[in-house]
Amino acid sequence: MTLVNNRNIYRSILIVSFILVNVLILLGINKTLTFLNTGADRTKMLHLEKETINTYLPKIIWEKMNNEGRKMEATTLKEIEKDYLFSWVIKNRALLSNSKQGIEDYYTQNTRKNLYNTIDYNLKNGITIESTTLEHNPKLEFYSADGQQVIFTDKNVVEFQKVYQQEKLVTTVQDTATYRVMLLLEDGFWRVRHLQKMDKNIAIIDTVKSNGVFTVKGNSILKNKILFTIKGINYYPKNSAWDTFGPLFNLDTISKDFDIIKSAKLNSIRLFVQYDDFGKADIRKDKLDKLKKIIALAEAKKLYVIITLFDFYSDYTLESWTLTHRHAETIVTAFKNNKNIIAWDIKNEPNLDFENRKKENVLSWLDHMISVIRKNDPNHLITIGWSNSFEATNLADKLDFVSYHFYNAISDLEKENMVLEKAVKKPLLIEEFGVPSYNGIWNLRGYNEEEQANYHQKIQAVFKKNKLAFMSWTLYDFPHVPDQVAGKWPWQKKRQKKFGFINENGTKKPSFLHISN
Repeated sequence: MTLVNNRNIYRSILIVSFILVNVLILLGINKTLTFLNTGADRTKMLHLEKETINTYLPKIIWEKMNNEGRKMEATTLKEIEKDYLFSWVIKNRALLSNSKQGIEDYYTQNTRKNLYNTIDYNLKNGITIESTTLEHNPKLEFYSADGQQVIFTDKNVVEFQKVYQQEKLVTTVQDTATYRVMLLLEDGFWRVRHLQKMDKNIAIIDTVKSNGVFTVKGNSILKNKILFTIKGINYYPKNSAWDTFGPLFNLDTISKDFDIIKSAKLNSIRLFVQYDDFGKADIRKDKLDKLKKIIALAEAKKLYVIITLFDFYSDYTLESWTLTHRHAETIVTAFKNNKNIIAWDIKNEPNLDFENRKKENVLSWLDHMISVIRKNDPNHLITIGWSNSFEATNLADKLDFVSYHFYNAISDLEKENMVLEKAVKKPLLIEEFGVPSYNGIWNLRGYNEEEQANYHQKIQAVFKKNKLAFMSWTLYDFPHVPDQVAGKWPWQKKRQKKFGFINENGTKKPSFLHISN
């Protein structure tokens, strides 16, 4: 009896196994047929979906649809836009690497032939081209009745290229051009059939001056057409230094700090937006809301604000330009009508990246960022926070006022400021200055609290004598300084912790008496 039962069990197992194997085979055949019918996903094969999100987000605005032929469906337009932008990704990557990978997926035979010829020529002559597009303004002209063809004009395409030969930069070119574009739907994908540049004009950077509350006239900053001298301080809350908008964000704490700043006869603060912390191109709503709250609080306390947009940012490669453009565009657009903001400070001490990131890369990025901010916010001034007066002549003609940081001997201040003022003929702001009250084992030649007070008394006398605008570093001594700010070694961190006018216990140091003039 047991033997019979065992045989029945074995038969059952064999039958079930046979059924499962056949089911799996049928599922596999179905997936294969589905794949063959739909075609491979080009974006996933080439990792373009992730690449585009991370590195390429040019601004694209379609004109109102009034085309000939079939009415355009919203979902189809999204597919056309996606495939068209991917074609630029492939083209830009091909010109940089002189590789033909992916071209046949996004360009029809006739169009890809021209690209192949360019690549072959560049390979032969040792030429590589780093390029990106920053803005597209397409207008749909025709959509065929069968839904297989579209024609549109892509107006005012802003392009930027760096041409290298034998790995040496030969030239940098910025163009604004209009393209006539035809796309064909093949195998479920929109491919470029025709791409013709219709005209070519050198892009002109908008240099419209601020028409907001704060304006510039000659070497002066005006508030409502009255002379305004910035007397301010760089601000971080004591327990969240370099992390103002983090988990310790507390409006009550900040409000008390603003009361201290206002009572010290200062009129301005400088705030810092960190690119990664705010979400890069996709600005985090919670961070933006905190920035709105702190600016509203400053306005209530009658303190004006300078905002540094790209603190802790150092990637100036062309492939990241469109992402930083979206970051700046979102923030400045949100505040373009705010009457309490003095200026956008694009980047903190960008000249410190000249050596490792190449000076021409840094300046090109800054130059374009100026135009992006002006276009999206014509109401506020623009500056850059250079680490010293000697580099502050860079791009001065594009800025509304020039900011620099001063950590040299006080005896050098008047001369440095005079030389810079003659060179740039713009209002000047000493955006950072100060000394730490630390002369311990890690800094034997440093200052004690009395010597720090003496420094501020002397430098404020120079400011008052020459009517100089200033923002000191900083309100508080900090219990914690991140490694990325000052390094990990104690002789680096100890100094950075002690620049404040108020110590870690909340007691005003002797220097507080000379926080203003």
